[in-house]
Amino acid sequence: MLDVRKKNFYPKGRNSDESDISDVKNLIKHLPIKRDLLIEYLHIIQDKYNQIRKKHLGALASILKIPMAEAFEVATFYAHFDVIEDDEDDLPPTTIRVCDSLTCDLYGANKLIGELKSNLDPQKVRVVRAPCMGLCDKAPACEVGHNHLENFTLNDVKVALNENHTHPKEVGGIDFDEYVKDGGYQTLRKCYDNKISVDEVIDKLNVSGLKGMGGAGFPSGQKWKFVRMEKGPRLMTINGDEGEPGTFKDKLYLESNMHKFFEGMLIAAWAVEAKKIYIYMRDEYPGIREKMIKEIEKIEASDVLRGDTKIYLRRGAGAYICGEESAMIESIEGKRGLPRHKPPFVSKVGLFGKPTLNHNIETVYWVRDILEKGPEWYSKQGRRGHKGPHSFSVSGRVKNPGVKIAPAGITMNELLEEYCGGMEDGHKFFGYLPGGASGGILPADKADIPLDFGTLEEYGCFIGSGAIVVFSDKDDIKNVVVNLLKFFNDESCGQCTPCRVGTEKAVKLLEKNIWDEDLLRDLVDTMGEASICGLGQAAGNPITCSLNYFKERL
Repeated sequence: MLDVRKKNFYPKGRNSDESDISDVKNLIKHLPIKRDLLIEYLHIIQDKYNQIRKKHLGALASILKIPMAEAFEVATFYAHFDVIEDDEDDLPPTTIRVCDSLTCDLYGANKLIGELKSNLDPQKVRVVRAPCMGLCDKAPACEVGHNHLENFTLNDVKVALNENHTHPKEVGGIDFDEYVKDGGYQTLRKCYDNKISVDEVIDKLNVSGLKGMGGAGFPSGQKWKFVRMEKGPRLMTINGDEGEPGTFKDKLYLESNMHKFFEGMLIAAWAVEAKKIYIYMRDEYPGIREKMIKEIEKIEASDVLRGDTKIYLRRGAGAYICGEESAMIESIEGKRGLPRHKPPFVSKVGLFGKPTLNHNIETVYWVRDILEKGPEWYSKQGRRGHKGPHSFSVSGRVKNPGVKIAPAGITMNELLEEYCGGMEDGHKFFGYLPGGASGGILPADKADIPLDFGTLEEYGCFIGSGAIVVFSDKDDIKNVVVNLLKFFNDESCGQCTPCRVGTEKAVKLLEKNIWDEDLLRDLVDTMGEASICGLGQAAGNPITCSLNYFKERL
């Protein structure tokens, strides 16, 4: 902490000019000076100058009393920070990020990237590839500045540039006043007023079958119990870094009824006696973030919060790995998003070393409804003995993509016909990703498996966040696998060799005309057994599945 640093401490490395220090201090003057806010400060500089010069990093290091190397390694870890030399020319004023993840790739993203680079002035515009933006149902997608374009063409981008449409679109949905008028926060008030006990709440969650909807599928009520067993003070974190390619369900919930999420979050914090809540939102959702700031201010200005409960909103910076809970916690602390070795788990040693309750946005979104409508209301919505609804983000070759709130235990064939209107005209169902990039790939003849936690593992897959990407007989399975492994290679944090080197080697092997099956399987096994976190452990799933189920197309 800064308050224990010696007054005569000077960061090692370059000495910063006083004018640069003054400029940075002026930019961040509305925030307290804290080491864990380093990433927030970097965002402010990036937003102001469209880049971060090394002199600004040096100034930050001086202000925070940390080594220059520490500020540099954090800034260069995240994709959305552009670090340049002091004597370099300014970057072009507008950056266009084009999603090249699987669904956008299926709909011509690579061709569009070429068109943009050939037809736009490189002095004014910078075109870069980017991972999933949560617009998979509206592919291809891109971001002009901070303005997202859906199903875009070259002309759409030109219009946005000519009309200076580079700012995020305003997010609608239910605001604070509307939510309160419709009975919102009454369940939270009952909790605060001891009209319902913590044990009763946890029992209802357990009966409902609510699980962690971020991908782990751990029973939510049990998680609350485990955190409550730890000695306080306790903290709470919300993982809003919805970065798994193909996933966009949390985006829907936040855009439609943000306050139902807030109420569920606050009930969870009350249950574990967490007075500080940190919401980590991905940078790719700027409109949602802007609305969150406004709505949190309304909550704090009302009588909704009791005691000294405080909500903090932290901003990601383009790192898929921060979807892993311990990497997210490192990022909230202002560090590189490197996954921690486990144990200890975050429920014991989490944010700032404190026991931490971590939840996905969708998980807490259901809490209010379960308490008000009863656990049976939630649990009975499943099929084939499975409990609850499941939010499937469906994209790819279907007529009606989007978020489908369907019964847990539904099959892919049922989901396709009942919720998605079938396949696109001219396309025959050939295969699907049941759980995003890391969840494996299954052929059409395995589309009658119930979709839920624990049902897909025997096939080498898992449901994860429920991100389903459908491809057809017109799509090349080899290109699908190469796209997914390039993503993992780009997004590896680099901390462990099996993942860092393994994903790189995998891409090179997959780009060969003939695949070496034995070598690929050995590589996948090594990555799975030796990687620190789920990225490296699951990165090989698309390879294994393609060799098991699609060998005739390789």
